[in-house]
Amino acid sequence: MSAPNNGATSGRLEARFAALAAEGRAAFIPFIVAADPTIDATLGILKGLPAAGADIIELGVIFSDPMADGPAIQAAGLRAKAGGANVRQTLAIVREFRAGDDTTPIILMGYYNPIYIYGVDDFLRDAKAAGVDGLIVVDLPPEEDSELCLPSLAAGMHFVRLATPTTDDQRLPAVLDHSSGFLYYVAIAGITGTASATREAIHAAVRRLKNHTDLPIAVGFGIKTPEQAAAVAQVADAAVVGSAIVQLIADNLDDNGQPAENLVDTVLDFVRLLADGVRSARPQAAD
Repeated sequence: MSAPNNGATSGRLEARFAALAAEGRAAFIPFIVAADPTIDATLGILKGLPAAGADIIELGVIFSDPMADGPAIQAAGLRAKAGGANVRQTLAIVREFRAGDDTTPIILMGYYNPIYIYGVDDFLRDAKAAGVDGLIVVDLPPEEDSELCLPSLAAGMHFVRLATPTTDDQRLPAVLDHSSGFLYYVAIAGITGTASATREAIHAAVRRLKNHTDLPIAVGFGIKTPEQAAAVAQVADAAVVGSAIVQLIADNLDDNGQPAENLVDTVLDFVRLLADGVRSARPQAAD
């Protein structure tokens, strides 16, 4: 089973999963890219996500070579970069969100290079002060735990690992060692926003993973509709939707690439539909 944190976390993530377990339902986790298409639009969406049904939020940190991301999220990163997005700006967005919400967990998702350039110790200090609860860093394998994973745990920051359809029982112990917060199961072998795994494949994978860890299991990649989110939420502890939300943002830009007047409301309306799908997935959650 997975090792606990060495440091003191904010407790937000643990409290949220415990509350949802008591309710008998899975979490809904939306993903957006920080500063896509603008800082103001991100803040409008971010601040509205909890009321729209988000239980936990993943906030993407831009990187110039996002190897795990499909076209929608790559384009979002380019839009954010054009607006001057960077790590410090992302942390400033989290700080502003925290001024009005001290309970919704926020996980930063991205790549190691921007953190390395920032400086690991400085980043962990500033991220924790801003109100970040955990990290998903897709290009650091367990063999590189000393780079960021172990310092994160020591600083009280959750370090969320990824497992994929190719992560077999021999590899899982290494993936789970030092994992914290939850385990993110990537339901497809490929980049975000492309294919979708079958319901049967996801259910089988989650059952297998639960034989190896007590961590909550979140499932993402390829979940695009409320129905797909509901199917995941029947068996997993969380359903993650990213590319479908990010693509909706892209579809609501004007000819100059600026947010349409109704962009924030349109995105939050879609999030409500996804969250409703998750909430209706289990009979006890619908009571």
